[in-house]
Amino acid sequence: MKTKTPVVLIMLICLVFPLTGQDFNELISKEVSGSVEAAGLMYRELHQNPELSLQEFKTAARMARLLDDLGFEVTTGVGGNGVVGVLRNGTGPVIMLRTDMDALPVKETTGLPWASKVTVTDSQGLETPVMHACGHDFHMTVWHGTLSTLVSLRNRWHGTIIAVAQPAEEVSGGSEQMIKDGLYSRFPVPDYALCYHVSPDLPAGTTGYCPGPIFAGVKSVDIKVFGIGGHGAMPHKTIDPIVLSAKIILDYQTIVSREINPVSPAVVTVGSIHGGTKHNIIPGEVDMKLTIRFFTDDVYRQIISALRRIANGQAVAAGLKEEMMPLITTGSEYTPPVENDPELVSLASASMASVLGKENVIRVDPSTVAEDFGKYGRTPEKVKIALFWLGGVNRTKYFESIEKGTMLPALHSSNFAPDFEPAYTTGVTAMSRAMMDLFNSK
Repeated sequence: MKTKTPVVLIMLICLVFPLTGQDFNELISKEVSGSVEAAGLMYRELHQNPELSLQEFKTAARMARLLDDLGFEVTTGVGGNGVVGVLRNGTGPVIMLRTDMDALPVKETTGLPWASKVTVTDSQGLETPVMHACGHDFHMTVWHGTLSTLVSLRNRWHGTIIAVAQPAEEVSGGSEQMIKDGLYSRFPVPDYALCYHVSPDLPAGTTGYCPGPIFAGVKSVDIKVFGIGGHGAMPHKTIDPIVLSAKIILDYQTIVSREINPVSPAVVTVGSIHGGTKHNIIPGEVDMKLTIRFFTDDVYRQIISALRRIANGQAVAAGLKEEMMPLITTGSEYTPPVENDPELVSLASASMASVLGKENVIRVDPSTVAEDFGKYGRTPEKVKIALFWLGGVNRTKYFESIEKGTMLPALHSSNFAPDFEPAYTTGVTAMSRAMMDLFNSK
C-alpha cells in the first residue's frame, strides 16, 4: 500500500537538504521542455500578425492577457501601448524583465509557412508591408516563457517581477515614454533590469554578454548646405552647394579617423544627399542626412562639434557669408548607449554558464547598432541594467557561413528568421536561471 509523504515532511526535507544548482537546472529544464510546443504556436502567430511602432494595439492586448493569465497585476496604456505586470512573491529583489513589441516596414522574403503577409498604412498615410525583421516576436515569446517558468517555480525564489512589454523600440521612443508615464513611480523601482536581443551572428544554443557599453548611442543629423545657384554652363557665377557638400562629406571622414581617440569607437555616416532638379542647373541648396554612433556622451558631443566646425569652415572657404552657413539640426530624439552594469553582467552570465555550459556563454564585442533599453538605466533611480545577445542562427548554417564565407541574414533583413526551438529553449533556460539566482542572492 502506497502512502503520501506529508507536506510538512517535504518542507523539512527541503530545509535540511536545500536545492543545489543542478536541482535548479533540472527544474527549469523540465518547465521549459514542456512549453516549447505552445511557445512555437505563439511565436508563429505573433510573426504572422506584426504591428508597426506606435500601432501595437493587438500585440499589447495579447501581452496583457498573457500576464493576467500568469497572475500578474496588469496595467495597460503605460507610455502609449506599454504594458506593465507586477508579480509580488515575498520579500526580495525587484527585477524588471523587458520585451519590445513593434515590427518594421519590411516585405518578408523568408518563404516560411508562417511568413507575414500583412500590409498596413503607416504614420505618413502610405501603404507598407510589415515584418518582424528584428526578432521582437521572438523576444516576446522568450519573455513569456521565462515569466511562465518563474511563476511555476515561485516556491524556489522570493522577490518581485516587473514584466514590461514596451512599444516603439524601433523609433526609439517607447522606453522614454514609459519612464515619463511613471514606470518608476507608479510601480516598484527595480534593482535590476534585464532583456535579450536575438543575434544574427551567434549560433542558437548560446548567449552573448558584454560588460559596460554593449550597444552604441545613435543620433540623426540633418544638414542643409546653402549656395548660390545658377546655370550649369557658368559655374563661375555660382557657389556650388553640391561641390561644397562633397568637400564637407570628405572632411567628415576624418572625424573618426583623426579626431576621435582610436580606442573610442564611433561612426559618422552620410546616408542621404539630395540637391538639384536638372542636368544644367546648379541648385541653391543641398540636403544631407547623417547617422552618428558613439559609446560615450563625450564622444557624442565631440562629433557634433566637429560636424559644425567642418561644415562652417568649408562654407567660409567657398566664399559664403555668415548668414549662409550650413544649417545643422540634431532634432529631439536621442538614443543613448546601452551601458550594461558590469557586476550585474558578471552575476547573470555566471548563472547562464552554470546551466548552458561555459562554452555557450560567449563574451562579445560592443556593437554599433542601437537600442533604447539603455534609457532604463539613465534615470535618477540608477537602475542596474544588462542586455544579452541570444544566439538565433541555425547551427548548421552558422558553421557553413564560417567555412564558406557566406553571409547570414542580418537584423532588419527581409530574410531574417531565428532558429526557433533551440534558441527559445536556450533563452528561457538561461534567463530563468539568472533571475532565480538574483532573487536568491539577497
